[in-house]
Amino acid sequence: MGYAPETLEMMEEIRRLKREKRAVILAHNYQVPEVQDVADFVGDSLGLSRKAREVDADIIVFCGVHFMAETAKILNPEKKVLLPDLEAGCSLADSITAEDVRRWKAEHPDALVVGYINTTAEVKAECDVCVTSSNAVEVVQRLPEDREILFLPDMFLGAFVARKTGRKIHIWPGECHVHARLGFRTIRQAQAAHPEATLLVHPECGCSTSCMYFAEEGSLGARVQILSTGGMIRYASESPDRTFLVATEVGILHPLRKHAPDKTFIPVDAEAICPYMKTITLEKVLRSLTDEVYEIHVDPEVRERALQAIERMLEVNV
Repeated sequence: MGYAPETLEMMEEIRRLKREKRAVILAHNYQVPEVQDVADFVGDSLGLSRKAREVDADIIVFCGVHFMAETAKILNPEKKVLLPDLEAGCSLADSITAEDVRRWKAEHPDALVVGYINTTAEVKAECDVCVTSSNAVEVVQRLPEDREILFLPDMFLGAFVARKTGRKIHIWPGECHVHARLGFRTIRQAQAAHPEATLLVHPECGCSTSCMYFAEEGSLGARVQILSTGGMIRYASESPDRTFLVATEVGILHPLRKHAPDKTFIPVDAEAICPYMKTITLEKVLRSLTDEVYEIHVDPEVRERALQAIERMLEVNV
């Protein structure tokens, strides 16, 4: 991808500062292309969580949203973790509070709490185990079968996991406002326009459970894959298929096209854009490294409890 000279100069200055300050940049697949291209590692929530624990650096600049930077800090309390823009929040994480979880647990005292990684540190501290879209099914399958499960906060991912595992799961009614707009009708319209394409669907999407149902029934055709963003990249890179419809935030198109430049990727909805992810720009990354802002802090007691839930998640090797 070609960049203007001033952008290339800024990218080179960021690389210089990384070397000087022993810093690494972690970026989510939904970040703008130039931020992805200056990062040391680009991935989905699970990949970023694992990489945050492994990095050999003094400073982690996290180009994602707030809960992701918190997770990096939980895993690296001795490192300085920076978020280039404190306005990079998450509508899904905002859909539940720690007090909500405590009240819900009181109603189901014997239940195990499964928390999606898209939550605040305080909410993670109330969970028994965290999950990402990459490993939610596998984590739930490993839980004792005689225990109720409370799944939070994403209702579409929760419904997907319940259907895949057959477990009885109580689901919190939260949603990502970007993924919620990707409904079944939108999917069908895109398929009608591109009948030759393989469909890649993120399990947070409003269409995920209906897509799974109709895929098994056969009415969506044979080429339907419900995958995390990291899973989409792996599948598209390895698949013999040439054209893909992509149902998730449009930032994923950049890494898909980088990993499989000879293939065609078409967004199901070109307006599926997360404004929180897009608040982080190359200019803000440069300022973050230059001035070492904005540092993320997590209360030590909250961190210790949240770490247990995250560590249990990372034990599942998928």
